[in-house]
Amino acid sequence: MSTTALIFTLVLLAGFSFWLGRKRSFAVVNGDAWKLHSLPNYYGYYTAIWCGIPALMITAMWLFFENTIITHLVVVDLPEEIRSLSPDRLNLVVNDIRNLVSGNIVSSDVDPAMRAAADHYIHLQAISQAALTVLVLAIAISGALLALRAIRQEKRARNAVERIVMIFLLASSTIAIFTTLGIVLSVLFEAIRFFETVPLTSFLFGLEWSPQMAIREDQVGSSGAFGAIPLFAGTLLISFIAMLVAVPIGLLSAIYLAEYASKRVRAMAKPLLEILAGIPTVVYGFFAALTVAPFIRDSGGLLGLDVSSESALAAGLVMGIMIIPFVSSLSDDVINAVPQAMRDGSEGLGATKSETIKKVIIPAALPGIVGGILLAVSRAIGETMIVVMAAGLSANLTANPLEAVTTVTVQIVTLLVGDQEFDSPKTLAAFALGLLLFVVTLILNIIALHVVRKYREQYE
Repeated sequence: MSTTALIFTLVLLAGFSFWLGRKRSFAVVNGDAWKLHSLPNYYGYYTAIWCGIPALMITAMWLFFENTIITHLVVVDLPEEIRSLSPDRLNLVVNDIRNLVSGNIVSSDVDPAMRAAADHYIHLQAISQAALTVLVLAIAISGALLALRAIRQEKRARNAVERIVMIFLLASSTIAIFTTLGIVLSVLFEAIRFFETVPLTSFLFGLEWSPQMAIREDQVGSSGAFGAIPLFAGTLLISFIAMLVAVPIGLLSAIYLAEYASKRVRAMAKPLLEILAGIPTVVYGFFAALTVAPFIRDSGGLLGLDVSSESALAAGLVMGIMIIPFVSSLSDDVINAVPQAMRDGSEGLGATKSETIKKVIIPAALPGIVGGILLAVSRAIGETMIVVMAAGLSANLTANPLEAVTTVTVQIVTLLVGDQEFDSPKTLAAFALGLLLFVVTLILNIIALHVVRKYREQYE
Protein backbone atom coordinates (compact mmCIF):
# COMPACT_ATOMS: atom_id res chain seq x y z
CA MET A 1 0.00 0.00 0.00
CA SER A 2 1.35 3.40 -0.92
CA THR A 3 1.98 6.04 1.72
CA THR A 4 -0.91 8.21 0.51
CA ALA A 5 -3.34 5.29 0.58
CA LEU A 6 -2.07 4.27 4.03
CA ILE A 7 -2.63 7.74 5.48
CA PHE A 8 -6.10 7.89 3.91
CA THR A 9 -6.87 4.50 5.47
CA LEU A 10 -5.73 5.77 8.87
CA VAL A 11 -8.03 8.77 8.54
CA LEU A 12 -10.96 6.48 7.74
CA LEU A 13 -10.08 4.21 10.69
CA ALA A 14 -9.89 7.22 13.01
CA GLY A 15 -13.32 8.41 11.83
CA PHE A 16 -14.76 4.93 12.34
CA SER A 17 -13.14 4.77 15.78
CA PHE A 18 -14.80 8.07 16.68
CA TRP A 19 -18.18 6.57 15.83
CA LEU A 20 -17.41 3.41 17.82
CA GLY A 21 -16.21 5.37 20.85
CA ARG A 22 -19.29 7.58 20.86
CA LYS A 23 -21.55 4.55 20.49
CA ARG A 24 -19.67 2.73 23.26
CA SER A 25 -20.17 5.68 25.63
CA PHE A 26 -23.94 5.44 25.18
CA ALA A 27 -23.84 1.66 25.63
CA VAL A 28 -22.08 1.73 29.03
CA VAL A 29 -24.84 3.95 30.51
CA ASN A 30 -27.72 2.34 28.58
CA GLY A 31 -28.32 5.49 26.55
CA ASP A 32 -28.51 7.90 29.49
CA ALA A 33 -25.76 10.35 28.53
CA TRP A 34 -26.27 12.43 31.70
CA LYS A 35 -24.53 9.71 33.72
CA LEU A 36 -21.29 10.09 31.75
CA HIS A 37 -18.47 12.21 33.14
CA SER A 38 -17.87 13.83 29.71
CA LEU A 39 -19.94 14.49 26.62
CA PRO A 40 -20.25 11.50 24.27
CA ASN A 41 -18.20 13.23 21.58
CA TYR A 42 -15.18 13.32 23.90
CA TYR A 43 -15.22 9.53 24.11
CA GLY A 44 -15.25 9.44 20.32
CA TYR A 45 -12.32 11.88 20.18
CA TYR A 46 -10.49 9.79 22.78
CA THR A 47 -10.85 6.63 20.71
CA ALA A 48 -9.94 8.36 17.43
CA ILE A 49 -6.81 9.86 18.97
CA TRP A 50 -5.57 6.51 20.25
CA CYS A 51 -6.30 5.01 16.84
CA GLY A 52 -4.67 7.68 14.71
CA ILE A 53 -1.90 9.50 16.58
CA PRO A 54 0.40 6.54 17.48
CA ALA A 55 0.02 5.10 13.98
CA LEU A 56 0.83 8.44 12.33
CA MET A 57 3.89 8.89 14.57
CA ILE A 58 5.20 5.45 13.63
CA THR A 59 4.56 6.23 9.96
CA ALA A 60 6.49 9.49 10.15
CA MET A 61 9.46 7.88 11.91
CA TRP A 62 9.48 4.96 9.47
CA LEU A 63 9.45 7.22 6.41
CA PHE A 64 12.17 9.41 7.94
CA PHE A 65 14.64 6.52 8.30
CA GLU A 66 13.47 4.37 5.37
CA ASN A 67 15.66 5.80 2.61
CA THR A 68 18.77 5.82 4.81
CA ILE A 69 18.36 2.17 5.83
CA ILE A 70 17.52 0.95 2.33
CA THR A 71 20.47 2.85 0.85
CA HIS A 72 22.81 1.31 3.43
CA LEU A 73 21.54 -2.20 2.63
CA VAL A 74 21.95 -1.60 -1.11
CA VAL A 75 25.48 -0.23 -0.71
CA VAL A 76 26.51 -3.22 1.40
CA ASP A 77 25.50 -5.58 -1.43
CA LEU A 78 27.40 -3.64 -4.12
CA PRO A 79 30.57 -5.20 -5.61
CA GLU A 80 33.79 -4.51 -3.79
CA GLU A 81 35.22 -2.31 -6.56
CA ILE A 82 32.24 0.06 -6.20
CA ARG A 83 32.16 0.07 -2.40
CA SER A 84 35.86 0.95 -2.33
CA LEU A 85 35.33 4.18 -4.26
CA SER A 86 35.84 7.56 -2.60
CA PRO A 87 32.82 8.96 -0.72
CA ASP A 88 32.09 11.50 -3.45
CA ARG A 89 32.18 8.92 -6.23
CA LEU A 90 30.11 6.51 -4.15
CA ASN A 91 27.48 9.20 -3.60
CA LEU A 92 27.26 9.69 -7.36
CA VAL A 93 26.71 5.95 -7.83
CA VAL A 94 23.99 5.96 -5.15
CA ASN A 95 22.30 8.92 -6.85
CA ASP A 96 22.39 7.06 -10.18
CA ILE A 97 20.76 4.04 -8.51
CA ARG A 98 18.01 6.22 -7.09
CA ASN A 99 17.51 7.84 -10.51
CA LEU A 100 17.16 4.39 -12.03
CA VAL A 101 14.54 3.53 -9.41
CA SER A 102 12.66 6.77 -10.13
CA GLY A 103 12.99 6.42 -13.90
CA ASN A 104 15.12 9.56 -14.25
CA ILE A 105 18.22 10.13 -16.37
CA VAL A 106 21.47 8.88 -14.83
CA SER A 107 24.85 10.59 -15.06
CA SER A 108 26.72 7.58 -16.47
CA ASP A 109 26.22 4.36 -18.39
CA VAL A 110 24.11 1.73 -16.66
CA ASP A 111 26.08 -1.45 -16.02
CA PRO A 112 24.61 -4.77 -14.77
CA ALA A 113 25.74 -4.08 -11.19
CA MET A 114 23.84 -0.81 -11.04
CA ARG A 115 20.77 -2.40 -12.61
CA ALA A 116 20.91 -5.20 -10.04
CA ALA A 117 21.31 -2.63 -7.25
CA ALA A 118 18.28 -0.70 -8.53
CA ASP A 119 16.20 -3.88 -8.62
CA HIS A 120 17.36 -4.66 -5.08
CA TYR A 121 16.38 -1.14 -4.01
CA ILE A 122 12.89 -1.57 -5.49
CA HIS A 123 12.55 -4.95 -3.76
CA LEU A 124 13.53 -3.50 -0.40
CA GLN A 125 11.10 -0.61 -0.91
CA ALA A 126 8.27 -3.05 -1.53
CA ILE A 127 9.16 -5.01 1.62
CA SER A 128 9.34 -1.79 3.60
CA GLN A 129 5.93 -0.61 2.38
CA ALA A 130 4.33 -3.96 3.18
CA ALA A 131 5.88 -4.07 6.66
CA LEU A 132 4.86 -0.47 7.32
CA THR A 133 1.28 -1.15 6.25
CA VAL A 134 0.94 -4.22 8.49
CA LEU A 135 2.60 -2.54 11.47
CA VAL A 136 0.67 0.72 11.24
CA LEU A 137 -2.72 -0.90 10.74
CA ALA A 138 -2.03 -3.26 13.65
CA ILE A 139 -1.10 -0.32 15.89
CA ALA A 140 -4.17 1.66 14.81
CA ILE A 141 -6.58 -1.20 15.43
CA SER A 142 -4.93 -2.11 18.74
CA GLY A 143 -5.07 1.49 19.92
CA ALA A 144 -8.75 1.76 19.04
CA LEU A 145 -9.58 -1.50 20.85
CA LEU A 146 -7.66 -0.48 23.98
CA ALA A 147 -9.42 2.91 24.00
CA LEU A 148 -12.83 1.24 23.61
CA ARG A 149 -12.11 -1.08 26.53
CA ALA A 150 -11.10 1.90 28.69
CA ILE A 151 -14.45 3.67 28.20
CA ARG A 152 -16.39 3.60 31.48
CA GLN A 153 -19.05 5.74 33.05
CA GLU A 154 -16.48 7.47 35.23
CA LYS A 155 -13.83 7.78 32.49
CA ARG A 156 -12.58 11.39 32.28
CA ALA A 157 -12.43 11.48 28.48
CA ARG A 158 -12.61 15.26 28.26
CA ASN A 159 -9.59 15.67 30.54
CA ALA A 160 -7.60 13.17 28.49
CA VAL A 161 -8.51 14.78 25.17
CA GLU A 162 -7.73 18.29 26.41
CA ARG A 163 -4.41 17.08 27.81
CA ILE A 164 -3.47 15.61 24.43
CA VAL A 165 -4.52 18.82 22.66
CA MET A 166 -2.42 20.82 25.13
CA ILE A 167 0.60 18.62 24.39
CA PHE A 168 0.03 19.13 20.66
CA LEU A 169 -0.16 22.91 21.08
CA LEU A 170 2.98 22.90 23.22
CA ALA A 171 4.82 20.82 20.64
CA SER A 172 3.74 23.19 17.86
CA SER A 173 4.95 26.25 19.75
CA THR A 174 8.22 24.48 20.56
CA ILE A 175 8.76 23.65 16.89
CA ALA A 176 8.14 27.30 15.99
CA ILE A 177 10.64 28.46 18.61
CA PHE A 178 13.32 25.99 17.55
CA THR A 179 12.75 26.82 13.88
CA THR A 180 13.35 30.49 14.61
CA LEU A 181 16.41 29.61 16.68
CA GLY A 182 17.73 27.40 13.89
CA ILE A 183 17.34 30.17 11.32
CA VAL A 184 19.16 32.65 13.54
CA LEU A 185 21.99 30.23 14.34
CA SER A 186 22.46 29.22 10.70
CA VAL A 187 22.83 32.87 9.73
CA LEU A 188 25.05 33.55 12.76
CA PHE A 189 27.52 30.73 12.02
CA GLU A 190 27.98 31.86 8.41
CA ALA A 191 28.32 35.48 9.54
CA ILE A 192 31.07 34.44 11.98
CA ARG A 193 32.94 32.86 9.08
CA PHE A 194 32.66 36.17 7.23
CA PHE A 195 33.95 38.16 10.20
CA GLU A 196 36.97 35.85 10.39
CA THR A 197 38.00 37.32 7.02
CA VAL A 198 36.61 40.87 7.23
CA PRO A 199 36.92 42.78 10.54
CA LEU A 200 33.67 43.61 12.26
CA THR A 201 34.60 47.28 12.54
CA SER A 202 35.26 47.52 8.80
CA PHE A 203 31.87 46.00 8.11
CA LEU A 204 29.91 48.15 10.57
CA PHE A 205 31.67 51.45 9.96
CA GLY A 206 33.01 51.12 6.43
CA LEU A 207 31.85 53.77 3.97
CA GLU A 208 32.37 51.80 0.74
CA TRP A 209 30.60 48.68 -0.49
CA SER A 210 32.27 46.77 -3.32
CA PRO A 211 32.06 43.02 -2.64
CA GLN A 212 33.55 41.95 -5.98
CA MET A 213 36.70 39.93 -5.28
CA ALA A 214 39.46 40.13 -7.88
CA ILE A 215 41.25 37.06 -9.14
CA ARG A 216 44.79 38.53 -9.17
CA GLU A 217 46.42 40.56 -6.44
CA ASP A 218 47.39 43.36 -8.85
CA GLN A 219 43.77 44.03 -9.83
CA VAL A 220 41.88 46.99 -8.42
CA GLY A 221 39.82 46.05 -5.40
CA SER A 222 41.56 42.75 -4.93
CA SER A 223 40.56 42.65 -1.28
CA GLY A 224 37.03 43.97 -1.79
CA ALA A 225 35.24 46.60 0.27
CA PHE A 226 32.55 45.51 2.71
CA GLY A 227 31.39 48.66 4.44
CA ALA A 228 27.67 48.25 5.21
CA ILE A 229 26.85 51.88 6.00
CA PRO A 230 25.89 52.80 2.38
CA LEU A 231 23.47 49.87 2.27
CA PHE A 232 21.77 50.76 5.54
CA ALA A 233 21.72 54.43 4.59
CA GLY A 234 19.88 53.53 1.37
CA THR A 235 17.52 51.20 3.24
CA LEU A 236 16.65 53.85 5.81
CA LEU A 237 16.27 56.56 3.16
CA ILE A 238 13.82 54.58 1.03
CA SER A 239 11.92 53.29 4.09
CA PHE A 240 11.68 56.83 5.49
CA ILE A 241 10.24 58.16 2.22
CA ALA A 242 7.80 55.25 2.12
CA MET A 243 6.63 55.87 5.67
CA LEU A 244 6.19 59.59 4.95
CA VAL A 245 3.68 58.51 2.32
CA ALA A 246 2.06 55.52 4.02
CA VAL A 247 1.61 56.69 7.63
CA PRO A 248 -0.29 59.98 7.07
CA ILE A 249 -2.43 58.63 4.22
CA GLY A 250 -3.07 55.31 5.92
CA LEU A 251 -3.87 56.79 9.33
CA LEU A 252 -6.12 59.53 7.95
CA SER A 253 -7.90 56.97 5.77
CA ALA A 254 -8.49 54.78 8.81
CA ILE A 255 -9.88 57.70 10.82
CA TYR A 256 -12.23 58.67 8.00
CA LEU A 257 -13.48 55.12 7.44
CA ALA A 258 -13.95 54.45 11.15
CA GLU A 259 -15.43 57.76 12.32
CA TYR A 260 -16.82 59.76 9.41
CA ALA A 261 -17.70 57.48 6.49
CA SER A 262 -21.19 56.07 6.10
CA LYS A 263 -21.68 52.31 6.04
CA ARG A 264 -22.17 52.36 2.29
CA VAL A 265 -19.00 54.33 1.63
CA ARG A 266 -17.02 52.19 4.09
CA ALA A 267 -18.25 48.97 2.45
CA MET A 268 -16.95 50.20 -0.89
CA ALA A 269 -13.81 52.12 0.11
CA LYS A 270 -12.15 49.63 2.46
CA PRO A 271 -12.02 46.69 -0.01
CA LEU A 272 -10.78 49.02 -2.73
CA LEU A 273 -8.04 50.29 -0.43
CA GLU A 274 -6.99 46.79 0.57
CA ILE A 275 -6.61 45.79 -3.08
CA LEU A 276 -3.29 47.66 -2.98
CA ALA A 277 -1.90 44.96 -0.69
CA GLY A 278 -2.77 42.22 -3.19
CA ILE A 279 -0.96 43.71 -6.18
CA PRO A 280 2.32 41.83 -6.89
CA THR A 281 5.44 43.81 -6.08
CA VAL A 282 6.78 43.32 -9.60
CA VAL A 283 3.79 45.32 -10.86
CA TYR A 284 4.70 48.11 -8.47
CA GLY A 285 8.26 47.84 -9.75
CA PHE A 286 7.15 48.27 -13.35
CA PHE A 287 4.97 51.21 -12.34
CA ALA A 288 7.89 52.83 -10.53
CA ALA A 289 10.39 52.23 -13.34
CA LEU A 290 8.15 53.16 -16.29
CA THR A 291 5.94 55.90 -14.85
CA VAL A 292 7.07 57.38 -11.53
CA ALA A 293 10.83 57.51 -12.15
CA PRO A 294 10.56 59.20 -15.60
CA PHE A 295 8.01 61.66 -14.20
CA ILE A 296 10.34 62.61 -11.33
CA ARG A 297 13.30 62.92 -13.72
CA ASP A 298 11.39 65.13 -16.14
CA SER A 299 9.93 67.26 -13.36
CA GLY A 300 13.36 67.70 -11.82
CA GLY A 301 14.76 68.72 -15.21
CA LEU A 302 12.12 71.44 -15.52
CA LEU A 303 13.22 72.77 -12.13
CA GLY A 304 16.90 72.58 -13.00
CA LEU A 305 17.60 69.62 -10.71
CA ASP A 306 19.92 66.75 -11.56
CA VAL A 307 17.71 63.69 -11.06
CA SER A 308 19.00 60.19 -11.66
CA SER A 309 17.03 57.79 -13.85
CA GLU A 310 16.83 55.51 -10.81
CA SER A 311 16.26 57.31 -7.53
CA ALA A 312 15.37 56.64 -3.92
CA LEU A 313 12.43 59.02 -4.25
CA ALA A 314 10.76 56.95 -6.97
CA ALA A 315 11.19 53.70 -5.04
CA GLY A 316 10.08 55.28 -1.75
CA LEU A 317 6.93 56.85 -3.21
CA VAL A 318 5.76 53.63 -4.86
CA MET A 319 6.68 51.57 -1.81
CA GLY A 320 4.69 53.97 0.36
CA ILE A 321 1.64 53.45 -1.84
CA MET A 322 2.09 49.70 -1.56
CA ILE A 323 2.15 49.62 2.27
CA ILE A 324 -0.77 52.03 2.81
CA PRO A 325 -3.16 49.10 3.49
CA PHE A 326 -0.89 47.77 6.25
CA VAL A 327 -1.38 51.02 8.15
CA SER A 328 -4.96 51.84 7.21
CA SER A 329 -6.53 48.41 7.65
CA LEU A 330 -4.97 47.64 11.03
CA SER A 331 -5.54 51.17 12.32
CA ASP A 332 -9.16 51.03 11.18
CA ASP A 333 -9.74 47.76 13.04
CA VAL A 334 -8.07 49.12 16.18
CA ILE A 335 -10.04 52.38 16.12
CA ASN A 336 -13.30 50.45 15.71
CA ALA A 337 -12.32 48.32 18.71
CA VAL A 338 -12.25 51.37 21.02
CA PRO A 339 -15.36 51.09 23.24
CA GLN A 340 -18.25 53.31 22.25
CA ALA A 341 -18.59 54.34 25.88
CA MET A 342 -15.35 56.34 25.58
CA ARG A 343 -16.78 58.28 22.66
CA ASP A 344 -20.06 58.88 24.44
CA GLY A 345 -18.30 60.02 27.61
CA SER A 346 -16.12 62.48 25.72
CA GLU A 347 -19.02 63.94 23.78
CA GLY A 348 -21.08 64.07 26.95
CA LEU A 349 -18.44 66.33 28.49
CA GLY A 350 -18.84 68.74 25.57
CA ALA A 351 -15.97 67.67 23.32
CA THR A 352 -16.43 67.90 19.59
CA LYS A 353 -15.99 64.89 17.32
CA SER A 354 -12.55 66.00 16.20
CA GLU A 355 -11.47 66.62 19.81
CA THR A 356 -12.74 63.19 20.78
CA ILE A 357 -10.70 61.62 18.01
CA LYS A 358 -7.53 63.53 18.94
CA LYS A 359 -7.77 63.34 22.74
CA VAL A 360 -9.51 60.00 23.35
CA ILE A 361 -9.71 57.60 20.42
CA ILE A 362 -6.21 57.96 18.96
CA PRO A 363 -4.44 57.67 22.36
CA ALA A 364 -6.57 54.65 23.28
CA ALA A 365 -5.87 52.97 19.93
CA LEU A 366 -2.21 53.96 19.81
CA PRO A 367 -0.79 50.50 20.68
CA GLY A 368 -2.57 48.94 17.71
CA ILE A 369 -1.65 51.83 15.44
CA VAL A 370 2.01 51.48 16.42
CA GLY A 371 1.76 47.77 15.66
CA GLY A 372 0.40 48.50 12.19
CA ILE A 373 3.12 51.07 11.52
CA LEU A 374 5.77 48.60 12.70
CA LEU A 375 4.40 45.98 10.32
CA ALA A 376 4.55 48.52 7.50
CA VAL A 377 8.16 49.42 8.40
CA SER A 378 9.15 45.75 8.35
CA ARG A 379 7.47 45.37 4.96
CA ALA A 380 9.31 48.41 3.64
CA ILE A 381 12.70 47.26 4.94
CA GLY A 382 12.27 43.81 3.39
CA GLU A 383 11.09 44.96 -0.05
CA THR A 384 13.39 44.04 -2.93
CA MET A 385 11.69 44.14 -6.32
CA ILE A 386 10.67 47.80 -6.25
CA VAL A 387 14.16 48.85 -5.18
CA VAL A 388 15.85 46.81 -7.93
CA MET A 389 13.65 48.29 -10.65
CA ALA A 390 13.34 51.88 -9.38
CA ALA A 391 16.36 52.67 -7.17
CA GLY A 392 19.10 50.63 -8.82
CA LEU A 393 22.04 48.65 -7.45
CA SER A 394 24.50 51.46 -6.73
CA ALA A 395 25.69 51.50 -3.13
CA ASN A 396 25.93 55.28 -2.78
CA LEU A 397 26.32 56.90 0.63
CA THR A 398 24.01 59.85 0.20
CA ALA A 399 21.00 61.53 1.79
CA ASN A 400 19.84 62.95 -1.55
CA PRO A 401 16.59 61.16 -2.53
CA LEU A 402 17.17 62.11 -6.18
CA GLU A 403 20.20 59.82 -6.51
CA ALA A 404 20.37 56.06 -7.05
CA VAL A 405 20.82 53.94 -3.92
CA THR A 406 20.43 50.32 -2.94
CA THR A 407 19.23 48.40 0.13
CA VAL A 408 20.38 45.51 2.26
CA THR A 409 17.87 43.02 0.87
CA VAL A 410 18.77 43.85 -2.72
CA GLN A 411 22.44 43.22 -2.03
CA ILE A 412 21.65 39.93 -0.28
CA VAL A 413 19.80 38.75 -3.38
CA THR A 414 22.57 40.03 -5.67
CA LEU A 415 25.27 38.22 -3.70
CA LEU A 416 23.43 34.90 -3.74
CA VAL A 417 22.26 34.87 -7.37
CA GLY A 418 23.70 32.10 -9.53
CA ASP A 419 26.09 29.30 -8.60
CA GLN A 420 28.00 30.41 -5.53
CA GLU A 421 30.58 28.78 -3.31
CA PHE A 422 30.10 29.53 0.37
CA ASP A 423 33.77 29.95 1.11
CA SER A 424 34.46 33.50 -0.09
CA PRO A 425 33.78 36.81 1.66
CA LYS A 426 31.61 37.91 -1.26
CA THR A 427 29.05 35.18 -0.63
CA LEU A 428 29.36 35.11 3.15
CA ALA A 429 28.70 38.87 3.23
CA ALA A 430 25.04 38.10 2.50
CA PHE A 431 24.74 36.28 5.83
CA ALA A 432 26.44 39.12 7.69
CA LEU A 433 23.97 41.57 6.14
CA GLY A 434 21.08 39.30 7.08
CA LEU A 435 22.28 39.06 10.68
CA LEU A 436 22.70 42.82 10.98
CA LEU A 437 19.25 43.37 9.45
CA PHE A 438 17.80 40.94 11.98
CA VAL A 439 19.40 42.85 14.85
CA VAL A 440 18.10 46.19 13.54
CA THR A 441 14.57 44.78 13.16
CA LEU A 442 14.75 43.33 16.66
CA ILE A 443 15.70 46.72 18.09
CA LEU A 444 12.76 48.32 16.27
CA ASN A 445 10.43 45.69 17.73
CA ILE A 446 11.72 46.33 21.24
CA ILE A 447 11.19 50.08 20.85
CA ALA A 448 7.67 49.54 19.53
CA LEU A 449 6.82 47.15 22.39
CA HIS A 450 8.03 49.76 24.87
CA VAL A 451 5.72 52.37 23.33
CA VAL A 452 2.80 49.95 23.29
CA ARG A 453 3.24 48.97 26.93
CA LYS A 454 3.55 52.57 28.03
CA TYR A 455 0.27 53.66 26.50
CA ARG A 456 -1.49 50.39 27.27
CA GLU A 457 -0.83 50.90 30.96
CA GLN A 458 -2.16 54.42 30.68
CA TYR A 459 -5.42 53.72 28.89
CA GLU A 460 -6.45 50.26 30.13
